[in-house]
Amino acid sequence: MSGEASFDPADEEYANAIKLVQRASNREALLLSATTRSATSSESPSETGADFSNLKLKPDHCARPCWTCPDGAIYLEAFHSLYNSAYDFLVAIAEPVARPEFLHEYRLTPYSLYAAVATNITTESIIRVLNRLSKNVLPEGVAKFIRECTKRYGKAKLVLKHNKFYVESEYPEVLRELLRDPEISQARVIEETSTDGDTADFTSSKAMATTDKEGFIVNEKAIEMEENLKILRGTDGDSDDDDDDGDYGGDQSNGLVGPIKGDKRGSKTTTVAFQIRAEQVEVVKKQAIELDYPLMEEYDFRNDNVNPNVPMDLKPHAKIRRYQERSLAKMFGNGRARSGIIVLPCGAGKTLTGVTAAQTIKKSVICLCTNAVSVLQWKYQFQLWTNIPDERISCFTSDKKESLHPESCVLITTYTMISYGGRRSDKSKEVMDLICSREWGLMLMDEVHVVPAKMFRRVVGNVKAHCRLGLTATLVREDDLISDLNFLIGPKLYEANWMDLTASGYLANVQCVEVWCPMTGPFMGEYLKANTNARLKQLLYVMNPTKLRTVQYLVNFHEARGDKIIVFSDLVYSLKLYADMLKKPLIYGETPEKERQAILGIFRSTNTVSTICLSKVGDTSIDLPEANVVIQVSSHFGSRRQEAQRLGRILRPKSYTQTNGSNRSSFNAFFYTLVSTDTQEMFYSAKRQQYLIDQGYTFKIVTNLSELCDAEARINGFAYATPEDDKKLLQTLLMSDTEMEKEQRAEDTAIRKNNADGAALADASIKRTAGSTMAQLSGGTGMRYKEIGTGPTKRHPLFAKRRRQ
Repeated sequence: MSGEASFDPADEEYANAIKLVQRASNREALLLSATTRSATSSESPSETGADFSNLKLKPDHCARPCWTCPDGAIYLEAFHSLYNSAYDFLVAIAEPVARPEFLHEYRLTPYSLYAAVATNITTESIIRVLNRLSKNVLPEGVAKFIRECTKRYGKAKLVLKHNKFYVESEYPEVLRELLRDPEISQARVIEETSTDGDTADFTSSKAMATTDKEGFIVNEKAIEMEENLKILRGTDGDSDDDDDDGDYGGDQSNGLVGPIKGDKRGSKTTTVAFQIRAEQVEVVKKQAIELDYPLMEEYDFRNDNVNPNVPMDLKPHAKIRRYQERSLAKMFGNGRARSGIIVLPCGAGKTLTGVTAAQTIKKSVICLCTNAVSVLQWKYQFQLWTNIPDERISCFTSDKKESLHPESCVLITTYTMISYGGRRSDKSKEVMDLICSREWGLMLMDEVHVVPAKMFRRVVGNVKAHCRLGLTATLVREDDLISDLNFLIGPKLYEANWMDLTASGYLANVQCVEVWCPMTGPFMGEYLKANTNARLKQLLYVMNPTKLRTVQYLVNFHEARGDKIIVFSDLVYSLKLYADMLKKPLIYGETPEKERQAILGIFRSTNTVSTICLSKVGDTSIDLPEANVVIQVSSHFGSRRQEAQRLGRILRPKSYTQTNGSNRSSFNAFFYTLVSTDTQEMFYSAKRQQYLIDQGYTFKIVTNLSELCDAEARINGFAYATPEDDKKLLQTLLMSDTEMEKEQRAEDTAIRKNNADGAALADASIKRTAGSTMAQLSGGTGMRYKEIGTGPTKRHPLFAKRRRQ
């Protein structure tokens, strides 16, 4: 009994996800092992690179856009006439690795194939279309890998309809195999066939329920929409391969995907299902995973007559862009709501996508954000794009605890408010009890990539939602936990191409520039001496006088052009010095909210302030659509996420952005990263840029700007123009080490107070030790660097003595 009392459904769900992750890793390792075995020399492929020069080309390979390699890598020619059709297909079945201007790289993974079958793309359809697009004959190992990863995934679904749970499949043999498990069999509810009873609930209003001889409920198949199916037929007319003809039949005129040739089902458009008890759902899901039939969850919200609707529709001025429509088509393609993750760039309208999903389901929605500022922005966006009544939308933060509407509502809160396990105030406990007792139709998760697995498990355990939608711009973490989200939340439903959106005018076209700033002699001397003082070394390369002169030159240059500029620095001490040098306002962790909003308001609406200085509090949750220049003088070590987020501050399309495709060759925004040469900063900069390079951005390296800036400083009398000024600055830095540490601690404390996903939770749950002193280094909890001590673990003498005994 004590074991049952301690049962945690969140821990159970996480354990199930880990099993699926491990199986996916094993399958991927088998595919890669084939490449390893093909190496003819003693050197490993990781050292020499895999040799695929013996791939057999098809006679008409010039007419095909892809190369498919035995290790699962796929290379797409972005200049090919079939690029658009091939891109839509590849992004549905494979993970994008790198997408530069002319040649894209994708990789088949178990997760990408899991996402493909989640949108009703069949196994043989994947193989057929991939073979049709490939310049070379499809390797047998790749076809085997696809079949191995998809032979069971997607074959069974857990469907909530009329608030009853059904296990549904197109394959009766799958249900028979599941029912052989005694626990699943005991959870089954045997129904009698009737036209007005429970069985009829599972049918649509246009069909009558029937049962077959095994007692399975036979129903019409949920038809996938044309938007998701055309990627499988986009190139049917482009090849005359006899061996491909006829293996993908069905009525293509109306968008139905028919079965493959040889399928015993014939031209079937029906499914079979059986009902299970609601209290046994978790048991059934666990047993299905043990049988390697993970149940994909779908929410038939249109037939949910128990949970009341939220009166919410889009306003007439809400315009859904093409790529947003495509992402939502992946979620609602068969008339039901699928759980999963949508990846859109910063400034591309993730919030509107989430709002549209919420108003489509029209059931109670809980929206989870990273901090209180984001909560207010989401509330504003719901009120901007929909006609939801004010009493139907509530906020739940540490400062604002609004009551929930008794019937249905949209609740916007933070991850920490839901996952907090300590003692709550009476009001907070009252609201939390209401949250836990309600059935939520949709759980919206903003910035889902920063959610640590441990925190997400608490959220899952506290809130019961029928559908989960994760939104992010950067599905990247510095640890290996991204794969967990594929099963904790759902597969990646859609990922937009940054460069395509830029060419279409949906994003600003950014010129990325890395400016090399040589360290002056005295600064380099002190940098080399400060071997053990990492903070001082960081301050020296951030406060490099060459950087100071370069920043002032760039600010003067862009202000003369009429640009709006953001200067980023993670170190508060240096941020204050830069702001004082430029005579510009600054915003950091301790800046009062009223002052912060006043500065941002003037920056947005007037030309009085054209430049502002921001600490890392400006990485997210600050909307500055008119900003078009970022100058980054210091960053958070090697965080790729932070680099993309800062670029996102200037990605919103400008009023003068062209939408006819000519935007690709004309830059209307500029992203400068200033790097002190011959320092650790160069290593961090290269690591940070990798994610943006994979998205197609190129960084122009400028090595001679410092000479021009030095000359301009002497001519125009910049604040730090002479060697004497440099020496005074160096003396100030060497004597202010204590003050710098104090200000940085105050900054971190302020961020903890204002950021619900910040270090406060980590401080409460993680004991800091000598081997874990950099817990927050990559910009947020859950995405962090971790120092591993090389020496023996230190123990208190009392415990050491006890261990010896």
